[in-house]
Amino acid sequence: MLALEILFWCSLGLLVYTHAGYPLVLWLLARMRRTRVLPDAPAELPSVSLVVAAYDEEGVIGQKVRNALVLDYPRDRLELIVASDGSDDRTAELARAAGADLVLDLPRVGKAAAQDAAVESARGEIVAFSDANSLWEPGALQRLVAPFSDGSVGYVCGQVRFTADAGAANQEGAYWRYEMAVRSLESRLGGITAGNGAIYALRRFHYKPGDPYTGDLSLPFRMARRGLRSVYAASALAEEPMVPSLEGEFRRKRRMMSRAFGTVLRGGMLNPRGYSLLFAFELASHRLIRYASPFLHLVALGTNIALLGHGAVYAVLLALQAAFFVAAAFGAFVPLRPLRLAYYYVMVTASIAVGFYDWLRGGAPLVWEKER
Repeated sequence: MLALEILFWCSLGLLVYTHAGYPLVLWLLARMRRTRVLPDAPAELPSVSLVVAAYDEEGVIGQKVRNALVLDYPRDRLELIVASDGSDDRTAELARAAGADLVLDLPRVGKAAAQDAAVESARGEIVAFSDANSLWEPGALQRLVAPFSDGSVGYVCGQVRFTADAGAANQEGAYWRYEMAVRSLESRLGGITAGNGAIYALRRFHYKPGDPYTGDLSLPFRMARRGLRSVYAASALAEEPMVPSLEGEFRRKRRMMSRAFGTVLRGGMLNPRGYSLLFAFELASHRLIRYASPFLHLVALGTNIALLGHGAVYAVLLALQAAFFVAAAFGAFVPLRPLRLAYYYVMVTASIAVGFYDWLRGGAPLVWEKER
């Protein structure tokens, strides 16, 4: 019985810690520690190659190219490269027509390999990356590259804001605001533990081609091993449409997590060599425990049921768990925000477990699919 109690309280405690306790600890550490203020404008504008890897994006690629070309950045210091990853539509043709400096019409090789090909052809000192459906604010690129004025910075991620039609069921926007708050605190301490594909950058000589796990999850921990910081530039803003349905969001996150587990288990994240103590703490708290959350929920629920009759507290906690899952079930079709948030949490947590199963079954996917 003691073993069951230990399992229950540890699993419940880790769930509460990773979602609520960890942000509070970060806030306290940030209050106690003097942190460097990152520049919001570069002292000298470096040359930048902006890479957009695209697969069947004829509906948005022209707008993306035009958006990139009107950024508040000297045109002679900005190179725009579109890498079409085996697109079956007019993506490459429309990118050329819109004015991209270089369009690579590649066979279907996967996003990482498409980005490798683009970086191999890039001339910029900095390589920045964006999605085809992400539109940047005019000053975003200047603010994204500004932190590189500090030689200790190796990777910079901007802020993406999600847009949605009124009444959209997906609650990704609410989750992302929470995630950005955590990322802002991490940036002031050991460095962020992940970026996002919509807007990020690094020095070209730090980009290592040929790695199927390279991306916005792996780059921060690899920079940490080189003694470099990965930071969040909140003022570098991008906007991206949200997947409207929670079911679509589930499919998208399922694919993301199948790739994430490849990075965690095969891509070197678990190797502790080279991490500072603070960054290792952030990585364990924000990534590893968070990715274990579906399994922690199963342990908490199972041990809670087994402990019924061994104290009123277990009956109360089981009732609370049951009420939460009932609220999530209603959130699938009742448009009340608390219920939608509960449903979103359960769907996203389930996507971690299903993504893990997908990875066990077939490994990380090399090619990508879009969720409209």
